[in-house]
Order: sequence, then C-alpha cells, then structure tokens
Amino acid sequence: MPHSAVLCRSCFHVYRCAGPCPECGRTRVVSHVELLELTTAHLDCDAFYASIEKRDNPELATKALIIGGESNRSVVSTCCYIARMSGVRSAMPMYKAKKLCPDAIIILPRMAVYRQAGHQVRAMMRDLTPLVEPLSIDEAFMDLSGTERLHRAPAAVQLARLAAKVETEIGITVSIGLAPNKFLAKLASDMNKPRGFTVIGEGEKLDILAPMPITRIYGIGTKTAQNLARDGLSEIHQLQAMDEGTLARRYGETGLRLYRLARGIDTRRINAEQPTKSVSSERTLDRDLVTYDELEAKLWRLSENVSGDLKSKELAGLTVTLKLKNSMHRIITRSRTLDAPTQLATNIFEVGQQLLKPLVNGTPYRLIGIGVSHFRPLSEADQPDLVEPGRTKKRTAEKTMDALKGKFGKAAIMTGRSIEAAKTARKPSQPKR
Repeated sequence: MPHSAVLCRSCFHVYRCAGPCPECGRTRVVSHVELLELTTAHLDCDAFYASIEKRDNPELATKALIIGGESNRSVVSTCCYIARMSGVRSAMPMYKAKKLCPDAIIILPRMAVYRQAGHQVRAMMRDLTPLVEPLSIDEAFMDLSGTERLHRAPAAVQLARLAAKVETEIGITVSIGLAPNKFLAKLASDMNKPRGFTVIGEGEKLDILAPMPITRIYGIGTKTAQNLARDGLSEIHQLQAMDEGTLARRYGETGLRLYRLARGIDTRRINAEQPTKSVSSERTLDRDLVTYDELEAKLWRLSENVSGDLKSKELAGLTVTLKLKNSMHRIITRSRTLDAPTQLATNIFEVGQQLLKPLVNGTPYRLIGIGVSHFRPLSEADQPDLVEPGRTKKRTAEKTMDALKGKFGKAAIMTGRSIEAAKTARKPSQPKR
C-alpha cells in the first residue's frame, strides 16, 4: 500500500513520513494517499458575513454574533461559530435565535462590504485557474487540472497557499475540500470547518458516504427525504446496497441520481461561465399608465415571470429591484434587501408593491420591470415562517401551483390574481378629468 503524502499547511512542505513537518516542526498538516493526484476543489468561506464583521470590529472577536434583522419577524442570515454552539442556524426565525443565544449581538447585513470581500477571494481563485465556478458570494468550485506546471506545485499545495493568502490579506478564513469530483469536494469542504482542509479520495469514498444521512446528497429536499423515509431509507449505505434498476423503478430519474451519488459518482464538469448576477423581467407598455391598479396588474405578471426564471435556474436572491421609465424616458429604480433570499412570486410581488406605491403620483409611466439579485444558496430560501403562518401557507400554495403547471401546462392553471391582472390589462384606462 503506498505511503500517504503529507502537506504542511504552515510552510507548504510536502513529505512522506509520519509526525510533524520536518521543515518547520509544526503539526498543522493534511495527509492522504491521493493528496497529490486530486485536482477538483471546493472553497467555502467560514461564517462569511460574521467573519467580515469580526474582522472590521475586533471587539466582536469573542462574542456570539448574528447577522440579520433585529425584528422578531426577521430571520438569521448567518451567524458565527460561537452562536452556532448555542444552536443558532441560518434561516432560523430571529425570535428563536434570541432565545437560544440571548447574549448574542445582532447586526444588520452590509451587503456591499460582503460583496467586495467575495470578489477579492474570487480574484485570488482565478489567479490559480480560469476554471472557477461560483455557487454564491462566498463559495466556488475550482478545477486545478493542468495548473501544476504553471504554478510549480500540485493542486493541494496551491490550495493551502490560497487559504493562507485569503487569511493574511483579506482577514477571513476558508475551508477547502479536495476530491475526484464536485459532489465529493463540496461534502469535504463542510466536514472540518472552520479552517478545514479535507480530502476525499476514490479509494475511500464509499466508506465515508455510507453513514451519512441521505439529505447530504445535493438536491434532496425535505419532501423527497420524507418520501424516502416512508420507504425505510434514511442513510446513504442503504442506497449503496440497492441496485440501479430497483432505484430507477421506484423513483425514476431521482432514483438514478441517488444510485450514482450514493457511490460518489458525479460527472458534472466545472463550468467557468460567468454566473447569473440578476434575473429580471420588464415590459414597455402599449400606452402610458398612471393608476396604481393598472401598474400593479403588470407588476404581478412580471413577478410571476421572474419567479419562474429563478426556479428554472435554481436561484434565490436577497434584493428585489423595481424599475420604472416615465414618459420623458427617465429611469427610476428602487431596491429593497430582504432578510432571507426568495424565489417566490408572492414575495417578489409584495416587495414590488411596497416600492411602487410611493412612485404613483400622477406621473405617466411607459415601462415597468422588476428583478431579483444577490443570490444565496437555495437551502436558505423561503423557509417556513413560524411568526407569520400566512406566509408559509402562501409558500406552500405557490409550490403546489408550480407542480400543477408542470403537469398540465402554465395556461391550464391561473391564480385569482393572474385572472384579475388579465382583466385589468384589458380595461381601457379612464380619461383624466
């Protein structure tokens, strides 16, 4: 059996003997038999928003810190590891977070500052390879195949240097996952946070995956997990024991994906195309509109368009932006950043309504649009609202409508608001007196 390669994360020396680094004597090392062969990585910033706040205010370093709105109706955007020790989690209702960690300091998000730091990290990643696939502002995949000759170091060494550079120059920490494919690399980066560097190799992937819950497989949401649990399936080793045909017959395409990923098989390539920065829909009107009711009807249809696009692209965003153009071709925009990301038409529309009302003042408008930006992981989006159950009901109803539209076609299912919007669009506007 070949000896494991060992990488010192302090001085980046590579050696093949047991014990501390023979160069610097330190013990912060990573060791693996496939360490110098793997080239697919996932980098994830540790508690990103909270880390930025602690970087900018050292007095917060030892405090429990929560990022989000202070109102009990808001939700947690993220929190530091001290707060997580009390049970606080992203997307948790703020009133619950306050009960779990009453001494926590709560800070409103500073998205502009976070974006700047995220762009700095991304630039450092692209200095190593052009094959960087962002997932959000604070995480991305990297394909480092073919870069060893350029940087005169294996991918593992390049990644250790990158993590140290981020910590020194930007003042935050990151965790690295190195593996044969994207699925395993993302799993690895989450295993030893913060400041982790975890390797999952081909030779051990089945054993590492086996005890994990099925929900660790990406794309397995609550509903699918519940369906699998009803069939007695809750851990990945149970999927590993089933043949491909059985899973396909029971669960269709999902079953085929479960078969592959339960065995650590993922053939997706790292896509270096520029990520979508925003999703929007706008309409130049047939005639200038002045009244709120007419503009609101257009706004609902546009919100549905944006929501459908977000869902098809598996995106959810924090910022909703309303766009208007008046009869003199002057463009007016108004934005609002939410406490948690969304992809639901009802949420987008409600924020659009709030932004639109102050702008309806007799001005004729020839264009109206709405968009969503500042994307976050879907796992943080549209969580159940324990304070306002009505919002959860709307969320459930919209997801049910989406399922029906997928089965019977968009034209076959319309909400009452869609019908009213269509009626309003057909009504001639009343002349001003």
